[in-house]
Amino acid sequence: MTQAVRHDAMRARNLALVLGEVSARGSVTRAALAEITGLAKTTVSKLIADLIEAGLVVETGIVRAGERGRPGMEVQVSGLSVAAIGLEINVDYLAAHVVDLSRSVRLRRAQPVDNRLASPGDVIENLQHLALSAVDEAVDIGLRVVGGVLAVPGTVDLVTGTVRRAPNLGWRDVPLLSPLRMPFPMRVDNEANLAALGELWFGAGHRDFLHVSGEIGVGAGLVVRGELFRGFRGFAGELGHVVVSPGGPPCHCGGQGCLERYAGQDALLSAAGLDPSALSSGPGQDATQLPASPPPPSGPEQGPGRRTDPGCPAPAVADTPSTPGRPGTGIAEFLRRLEAGDSDALAACERAGWALGIALTSAVNLIDPERIVLGGIYAPLFPWIGGVVTETLTARLGEMREVVPSVEVSRLGTEAAPLGAAGQVIQQIIADPAGLLNA
Repeated sequence: MTQAVRHDAMRARNLALVLGEVSARGSVTRAALAEITGLAKTTVSKLIADLIEAGLVVETGIVRAGERGRPGMEVQVSGLSVAAIGLEINVDYLAAHVVDLSRSVRLRRAQPVDNRLASPGDVIENLQHLALSAVDEAVDIGLRVVGGVLAVPGTVDLVTGTVRRAPNLGWRDVPLLSPLRMPFPMRVDNEANLAALGELWFGAGHRDFLHVSGEIGVGAGLVVRGELFRGFRGFAGELGHVVVSPGGPPCHCGGQGCLERYAGQDALLSAAGLDPSALSSGPGQDATQLPASPPPPSGPEQGPGRRTDPGCPAPAVADTPSTPGRPGTGIAEFLRRLEAGDSDALAACERAGWALGIALTSAVNLIDPERIVLGGIYAPLFPWIGGVVTETLTARLGEMREVVPSVEVSRLGTEAAPLGAAGQVIQQIIADPAGLLNA
């Protein structure tokens, strides 16, 4: 290794060290940074000057006294120049969020569209148009978008950016990076994993939790000591395909009785007597009602608060693709009925909460999370679903555990995934600012 190469490597490490400390502490003086990092004051001053020139750091105008030597001007991460974009392909919408380096959300854009009826090429074309429009708007307000991450509801090959399987989209082995032409580096990741990271970085900030994102599908992301757990192949977290009723309705994944057939968005709406296609902003299709599955058995296997009538109907599940409206349109009507005390909507929520509690019981026994955070559509439904989930967990885990994980609501709702996607880029910049400075 030549001396120049060693010098560049040392500079890159020091830039990352300094920017990491500035980011972690909010604002700090150069003198304090020198003391914290062990670097010479002249070195810190030069590194800060480079970071300011690149638009990554800005002086706050606040002078802190009380340190050795003369008072120093504080610096902080700048939200005025560099930004990242988080994109999401979901079953019934596309979304784009632009987040600056200080982690402030500067733009939110969403487009309602039925992606189950579209080819992957058409979906990617629509997404690219939405993303480029958001990038242009960011430029208009003085931001430079330097990277992005795309969230998709399926298993993803992180190296190639290929969606291996997305049952609710009907996708198998769909490459996304090559057809998605953006003027900066892009990556693709699983929606539920990114939602968990969004909760970590933009939500309550817990460092140990299981995040459950409810949409038309149901996914989960596990965060342990501030790090995302992906599993051996990166496919961990497919909670929606945990079987809660072996004799239940068929699922798009090829199984039967999966959680999402009881607690996914379409399942909830159909069980409440609402036709998901009729609540769309575009032309819809009639939902096909699948054969009713047996009710959850009574006795030890039954969730607390459940009706013991053996004729308790299974949820009616829409099997044919529907045309959802803008994100939350169907759930808004469902919420209106819940607030009005509609018995069908209440029963649908209770059953979904029971099924979610059954699936989470297995998850808790297997991975032992400190807490469970319900996001996506479960956030607005939390007043009606959270208690049933907690009761089911307590009834099934109480004999084995002195403390059952708390069940909490996410403050981010359906925004968690695009925020986590943008947050990944922000984290990468802070971990390697030299890569941006040298680009």
